[in-house]
Amino acid sequence: MDFLNNLGLGFEAALSLNNLIFCFVGVLVGTAIGILPGLGPLATIAMLLPLTYALEPVTGLIMISGIYYGAQYGGSTTAILVNLPGESSSVVSCLDGHQMARKGRAGAALAIAALGSFFAGTVATMLIAAFSPILAEVAFLFGPVEYFAMMVLGLTAATLLAHGSFIKGVAMVLTGLILGLVGADVNSGTYRFTFGSFSLTEGIEFVAVAMGLFAFTDIVTNIRDDQTREVTTPSLRNLWVNGREARQAAFPVMRGTAIGSVLGLLPGGGAMISSFASYAVEKRLSKRPEEFGHGAIAGLAGPEAANNAGAQTSFIPMLTLGIPSNGVMALMIGALMVHNIAPGPYVMVSNPEVFWGLIASMWIGNAMLVVLNLPLIPLWVRLIQVHYWILYPIILTVCCVGLFSIENRLLPIYFAAGFTLVGCLFWRFRAEAAPLLLGFILGPLMEEHFRRALLLSNGDLAIFYQSPLSIAMLSIAAVMCLLVLLPQIRRGRRAAFIEESFDSNR
Repeated sequence: MDFLNNLGLGFEAALSLNNLIFCFVGVLVGTAIGILPGLGPLATIAMLLPLTYALEPVTGLIMISGIYYGAQYGGSTTAILVNLPGESSSVVSCLDGHQMARKGRAGAALAIAALGSFFAGTVATMLIAAFSPILAEVAFLFGPVEYFAMMVLGLTAATLLAHGSFIKGVAMVLTGLILGLVGADVNSGTYRFTFGSFSLTEGIEFVAVAMGLFAFTDIVTNIRDDQTREVTTPSLRNLWVNGREARQAAFPVMRGTAIGSVLGLLPGGGAMISSFASYAVEKRLSKRPEEFGHGAIAGLAGPEAANNAGAQTSFIPMLTLGIPSNGVMALMIGALMVHNIAPGPYVMVSNPEVFWGLIASMWIGNAMLVVLNLPLIPLWVRLIQVHYWILYPIILTVCCVGLFSIENRLLPIYFAAGFTLVGCLFWRFRAEAAPLLLGFILGPLMEEHFRRALLLSNGDLAIFYQSPLSIAMLSIAAVMCLLVLLPQIRRGRRAAFIEESFDSNR
């Protein structure tokens, strides 16, 4: 009964006119961003974070989440029509989706991607609604020791699943942890790493870090990509699938939904890993694996369902445990903190309208996306062909206005410019910045729980080995670090991130 009452509360919040408008804006912007190669949800959400300062918490989160799962829909459109993934999780969709388009079945490919994504998103949202309260109840049993161990495990997994070498991933996490310590000490109030600057006493502005590392860096690194692209334009009359195609897509969509729902829960997981895993499973199960890469429907349907399920179930650890599973979820936690909402299980108790309103909005947003994706194909085709030199000045102006509006001063813009230079160096040396953002968000929380645990034990580190949960999580983290040294695992990591070859050709 409480579950139904909570859902009712969520739909009451999500169906308000203001929240419906921002949900529509979120999924529309997300779709457009997914379609535009070189711009992703991480960079876009970083750009729009300042806007959430002026919105109600639930409204801001609804818009941001709509951008995230909307980008998964939009990325498939570019992959199918142009053979260029607008979003990293859509890389696999290029392999068979574009081949279907070349055979005259672009409309069917787009319909399969949209309907499979809708099914997966709907099921994943049901799982969030069903399992989040259970996981939150478990989280109430956690103390500072368990929370610290869980954050160590999460950062370790995120490092292993980051692009590039394991050493670079570790360096990114450690850099983020150090940056998160700038400012006042959580216990004594002593200023650390401020170098005598009053501007750093409150720490480094999160929005400036995110915008510099992702939004501005994406602009700088993609500014040269200004070519006109050849687009396969489907007829609106052909935006449907025949019976044979529907039967071939049905089971891959269900399997992809299951795979994405599980992998989305894992730290460092989400849409991209889910889509690659689904493609591998479908190819292994297929009676005709030689068709994959030449227009196999299962090779499109499974990964499209998986990336949307993975994108949405990644909200579960963020909402219930306060642990971001990827860079976008780290930005979501930043948005919560902007509104003085502590991420974790207490959100469900202290701000139920935020928690359940966000979940209800996902059903509404997925329905909006089906309507947006298929009828508006001609609009998306035109958007793909817009020159970047038109888009980027507009984006930069909006970003700078947003940064200035945070504190009504220029310092956040200077910070963002500095982190843009750092982000370009990371891009040059193929070091992914997302683990740095995770470390930056989790650093203060890890320190707080670590010091609380030591206060409880009078400084005895043995307390971390007295809790069975802590022992289990720290042991898993240690084993993961050892496994990555094995040659087979290292080869597997390189194979899992073959999309970098796509990125380099954008």
